[in-house]
Amino acid sequence: MRKSASATLVVAASMAAVWTAVFVAPRAETAREHQRDERSFDEAIGAHALDLFAKGRQTFRFDTFGDEHFWGDTLKLHQAIEGARFGGVGPGLSPAAALGAGLKVDSTALPQALVDGILQGKVDLNDPANTLALLRLSAVVGVVPVGSTPSGGLQSVGVTCALCHSTVDDSVAPGIGRRRDGWPNRDLNVGAIISLAPDLSAVAALLQVDQPTVRAVANSWGPGKFDAELFLDGKAFRPDGKTAATLIPPAFGLAGVNQHTYTGWGSVPYWNAFVANLEMHGSGTFFDPRLNDAAQFPVAARAGMGNVRAEDDNVTAKLAPLHFYQLAIPAPAPPQGSFDRRAAEHGRTLFESRARCSTCHVAPLFTEPGWAMHTGEEIGIDNFQADRAPDHRYRTTPLKGLWSHAKGGFYHDGRFGTLLAVVQHYNDTFSLHLTDAEMKDLVEYLKSL
Repeated sequence: MRKSASATLVVAASMAAVWTAVFVAPRAETAREHQRDERSFDEAIGAHALDLFAKGRQTFRFDTFGDEHFWGDTLKLHQAIEGARFGGVGPGLSPAAALGAGLKVDSTALPQALVDGILQGKVDLNDPANTLALLRLSAVVGVVPVGSTPSGGLQSVGVTCALCHSTVDDSVAPGIGRRRDGWPNRDLNVGAIISLAPDLSAVAALLQVDQPTVRAVANSWGPGKFDAELFLDGKAFRPDGKTAATLIPPAFGLAGVNQHTYTGWGSVPYWNAFVANLEMHGSGTFFDPRLNDAAQFPVAARAGMGNVRAEDDNVTAKLAPLHFYQLAIPAPAPPQGSFDRRAAEHGRTLFESRARCSTCHVAPLFTEPGWAMHTGEEIGIDNFQADRAPDHRYRTTPLKGLWSHAKGGFYHDGRFGTLLAVVQHYNDTFSLHLTDAEMKDLVEYLKSL
């Protein structure tokens, strides 16, 4: 019996070993392979994210999408920048004049000796030659030089997203410092820069007006404003005679936000494609049949802007990484001591209750998830700008980082000079019956976002 039992145990152990080898071991190996596959795909996702971020930042800062064919070859803007001394026209654009027009200089692109020279006043900021030197260092935010000429000038010049949607921290001097991507450049006088171009005949032909009219319209915009719809509907002024241009919007804090602009139009990648093709005049593909409506968009319909197909598409492949990078840019936190914390706490309570702000500005996006659009009547203003867009409405603007773009005012056209004026407007429009003290507390909360 003992031998039989021992034999049985040996057989059982042998069978167990076989069972393990045949069934369990392969399953364990399969599990390990599955874990490796999952880890491999996670790693692929991480690598893809890093790649998109790097390419998107490069696109945002330095990619012209081929628009130098418009700004340089057609408008000849580079000739005004370089001046007659370097083969262009006129006196040229000095660094001082460029900074005066709101252009910014990235100090991290400058050799330390040059930074020291600027700080010590040893660099002549009134010499256009130094503007050309800054351009060749890729230090002028949003402006890209193309080629060079025997006279020391440029062959052409292009612009990038960063021209309007980046600024600097002024850490070296006013207008010179480290980049702040996504911040609207409310100092930039886009119209004045366009007016520098020696040849605006292409724009005049598009709008069916003369060049002096184009210059007059562009110069009416003022710092921090641009009229993206002018090339679509030709409306240069509001019914009250003021410019139809709107404030340059932030390009930060857009993760989770649907519409990108004051009047909706579409998502962030839609607007990137729209601007790259129709505003920057890059070479790409763009489709929006809404622009074929000749009654609403006579200029766009006449020019065929609803269906653009360039032979050499320099835009489409860059939309995904550009979108990814923009969504990675957070809204800036308010500086320490820039608001009254106790008042802000009371303001938050009002924001979420009696003031009814949170009905539309839903935390933490501080806009409405989904289609965040409202008519002018709903928010107590006119519909002029809304009616220039396909949906005839205004977007619920995200509120994070409000403090960083107070220059130029609030709302799409800066009609309210301060946050208090905005709060007073809603207090009157919705009969909220907030006291002066309560409205001030609400402002402190808005400054804290």
